[in-house]
Amino acid sequence: MSSLEKTEDEKVGPPLAGGANQVRVRHHNERLLLTVLRRQGALSKAEIARRTGLSAQTVTVITRALEKDGLISRGDPVRGRVGQPSIPMSLAPEGAYSIGLKVGRRSAELALMDFTGRIRMQERQTYPYPLPETILAFARDRIGALLPEGVERDRLAGLGVATPFELWNWADRVGAPPGDMDAWRGLDMRAALADATGLPTFLENDCTAACSAEVMLGHGRNTGNFAYFFIGFFIGGGLALDHNVFTGIRQSAGGMGPIAVGREGSRIVQLLDHASLAQLEDALQTEGTDPSVLWTSPEDWSAVGPAVERWIAETADHLAVAMISVCCVIDFETVVLDGAFPDAIGGRIVEATQERLSHHDIAGVRPFRVVQGQVGSAARVVGAASLPLQARYLVDPSVLFGTGAG
Repeated sequence: MSSLEKTEDEKVGPPLAGGANQVRVRHHNERLLLTVLRRQGALSKAEIARRTGLSAQTVTVITRALEKDGLISRGDPVRGRVGQPSIPMSLAPEGAYSIGLKVGRRSAELALMDFTGRIRMQERQTYPYPLPETILAFARDRIGALLPEGVERDRLAGLGVATPFELWNWADRVGAPPGDMDAWRGLDMRAALADATGLPTFLENDCTAACSAEVMLGHGRNTGNFAYFFIGFFIGGGLALDHNVFTGIRQSAGGMGPIAVGREGSRIVQLLDHASLAQLEDALQTEGTDPSVLWTSPEDWSAVGPAVERWIAETADHLAVAMISVCCVIDFETVVLDGAFPDAIGGRIVEATQERLSHHDIAGVRPFRVVQGQVGSAARVVGAASLPLQARYLVDPSVLFGTGAG
C-alpha cells in the first residue's frame, strides 16, 4: 500500500476538534511535496524544502518514502562549484496513471495520463449529439485499450469526467430530435460511469476542468490570477484566483458564454452566439463543406476553407468586448484563450483579439495582456484526468499557496 493510502482511522474522518495526528500531517506533507514537483518540475531537496517550508530532514524522510513507493525518482547529480552535487527529484511518470473522459456536444475523448501530466494514449468518438448510452458504452469498451500492459491496478488513480452540465438544455442547438436528450435529466453521471468502469470516478464541468489544467500545467505555473476562455462547440471558461479555480457559490462562476456583447433589436446578444465553434459549423454547412473535420481532427484544419477567416474575425470582435467586461469586474493582468482547434488557429485568434482591443476605449480598465493557452485543445480531457490524481496524491492549490478560506 502506498504511504498516501488512507488508514482505517483516517477513513472515519478528522475529529470534531479539527486536530491532526502524525499520520495526517505526514500524508499532507507528502501531498504537498508531490504537488510542488508536479507544478515546478525537477527540484533538489534543498529547493523542495525552501518551496514547501519543510525542514531538510523532513524532506529527506519524505522523498525516501515516496521513492520507495515509485512515485518519485532521482535524476543525474548536478555539480556546482563547491560542495556536494545536488540530486534533482521529480515525479516518476509511471508512478501513477489516471484516465480522463471529455464529453462534448459532438465528440467524446478518452485519454490515459501519466503522473507528470503527459497524455500517453487517446481515443476519440464522434456523434451527432451525446446520449448517455453512447458515452457509457464508449467508456466501458475503450478504457481497457488505453492501459499499458503490466501496469499494476493500484497505479490507476481513477476516472475523471469533464462534461457540460444540463446537456438536455441544448438539444435544439445540437440538432437532437425532441425528447432524445431528456435521458440526461436526473441521471447521476458519475455513479453511472463508476458502475460501468469499476473505477473511482470524479466529475467536473468541462470548461472548469480545462481552466484547472491551465492552472496546474500551463500559465498557472507562473501566474496565479487570470481569466480563462475556452472555445468549444460553445464558448466557456473559468476564473483563476490565487492559483485556484474559483467556481462560486453555485459552481457556475466564470462561465463566460452568457456575457452580453451587444444587442440585436430588443435581444441581448451573448458571447456564445458569436464566439463558438457552433457558428463555424453553421458557416461550413452553408458553403457546402463537411464540418465534421472540426470534431474528428481538432489538431488539423487544413481542409477548412475561407469560412474560418470570417469566423476568426467575428470571434475576435466579440471576445474583445467580453474580455473588457471581465477585467472591469476583476482587474486581471492576464487573459488566457484556448480552444478545441489547432495551435495555429488559436494564435491567430489571440492576435486578432489584441488588434480589436487596440480600437476600444478602455479608460478606467487596467491594461491586460491576452495570451494563448499552453495546454491546448486537450485541456478538457487533461483537466478531467487530473481529477483522480488531485484526489489521491495532491493538495488543493489554495492550501499550497496559503490562500484557503479561514
